[in-house]
Amino acid sequence: MSKTNLLNFNRQGLRDYFAEIGEKPFRADQVMKWIYQHGVSDFEQMTNINKQLRAKLIEQCEVRAPEIAYHQQATDGTIKFALKLDGGQEVETVWIPEADRATLCVSSQVGCALECTFCSTAQQGFNRNLTVSEIIGQVWRVATTLGLSNDTSARPVTNVVMMGM
Repeated sequence: MSKTNLLNFNRQGLRDYFAEIGEKPFRADQVMKWIYQHGVSDFEQMTNINKQLRAKLIEQCEVRAPEIAYHQQATDGTIKFALKLDGGQEVETVWIPEADRATLCVSSQVGCALECTFCSTAQQGFNRNLTVSEIIGQVWRVATTLGLSNDTSARPVTNVVMMGM
């Protein structure tokens, strides 16, 4: 049985899912806070969740985001991440910190249907659109890698730019 990736849900979707598995909506809010505010993907670390629910989540669910294949940092602080998707395909996510804001450029598809000669992604051709968890997972992976959760003093993401057609 494949596990349900909780990154596929928005707040209401996660509440609805928790109702389906016999849990109260506030439990979904607790889990969402652990995932997005604390950057936690291990259900065992969610210490305000009872052990029975943690066991259920471990059995039925996961928080799976694309893994970082490699990254490159420019002298201005910009970081380009290559993220590996299930199936081995890679997409790029770019972190652009500035004095008054921080922008994250997020891929919405693998490849591109346009044939711009200057763009390496266009040279791949279009492969597919990304899933919700693959898109949200880019934001989550970069935020947790750079320590951008609400638990730190690092600059949070203030702007998100979607890359893709």
